[in-house]
Amino acid sequence: MKQPKYIMFRQILFSFLIMAMIVSCSSLSPYKVPILQGNIFEEKDIEKLSEGLTRDQVQFIFGTALIKDPFHSDRWDYYYSVQVGDKKLNENKLSIFFNTQGLVDSWTIEEIKDSN
Repeated sequence: MKQPKYIMFRQILFSFLIMAMIVSCSSLSPYKVPILQGNIFEEKDIEKLSEGLTRDQVQFIFGTALIKDPFHSDRWDYYYSVQVGDKKLNENKLSIFFNTQGLVDSWTIEEIKDSN
């Protein structure tokens, strides 16, 4: 006995939909939220930094320093990292050194490499 065409069409369509769902679900991965930590500083912020700026001016440009060591009051450290899932995309550290008058003397920018 022959099946009606609409039943055969429904079976083919159902099979196609099931296969499409299996293939599409296996290729998807969950969304991973980017995690930003620390004080994000960009190249334009670094360009504003110059010798002779006061502590207030530095704080206006970069925000409150992440580390203000009481044993090294002439140094402020800014750190930031960008991480998506388990993968760190960017990790930088900016250290600003002040002279005895509280003015910017020098600074260093260090890009921290992942040791894995």
